[in-house]
Amino acid sequence: MDIIWHGHACFSLKTKDTTIITDPYGGIGLKLPNLTADVVTVSHAHEDHSNIKAISGNPKIFDWPGEYEVAGIPISGIEAFHYAESEGPEAEQRGKIIIFTIEIEGIKVCHLGDLGHKLTSELIEAIGTVDVLLIPVGGTYSLDHKKAHQVIEQIDPRIVIPMHYKIEGLNLDIAPVELFLKEVGKLNLVPMEKLRLKKSDLPQENTDFVVLTPVIG
Repeated sequence: MDIIWHGHACFSLKTKDTTIITDPYGGIGLKLPNLTADVVTVSHAHEDHSNIKAISGNPKIFDWPGEYEVAGIPISGIEAFHYAESEGPEAEQRGKIIIFTIEIEGIKVCHLGDLGHKLTSELIEAIGTVDVLLIPVGGTYSLDHKKAHQVIEQIDPRIVIPMHYKIEGLNLDIAPVELFLKEVGKLNLVPMEKLRLKKSDLPQENTDFVVLTPVIG
């Protein structure tokens, strides 16, 4: 499997036969490349996560909680909250999000969308064991660097890939990735354009951190 980041919360998860795209964006100053997919997952209906029309290929769209399967790939959507609290005017305005887990070639990927809170025991159980965690770290609209660190400790994945942070061209007021990397003690990471991964590559005794260079239009 290849994991490619297109900025914000948008990734391509690619096998030889299937491409899954998460949270395609619009209206944030970044330009998506020309993307074709078999499946698109949408964590919530905000414009910066739900620009489905930008994706070619007549993909199947998953934007609701539930259990799905496409081309032998199990996909699970789990409801959570966009904001740090589940009640109040801010929570009502931002609404809920869907956490997606996707099992590809024996590797379980978890995309946390715009998660804004630490996980409950029920969510931890529903998510289960995670190999690759795609986690927001930029704050303001979702987890900041400190809460992201706490959620990583709750999930204990094999590999962590940060997302939803400030990059050149992005017009949202969120923090850069350096705050998160300092928080987890990984300031010296060298970004890579994509992560090519087999199940046998997964670390067994520790959690690895990977920073991806955005592939944008």
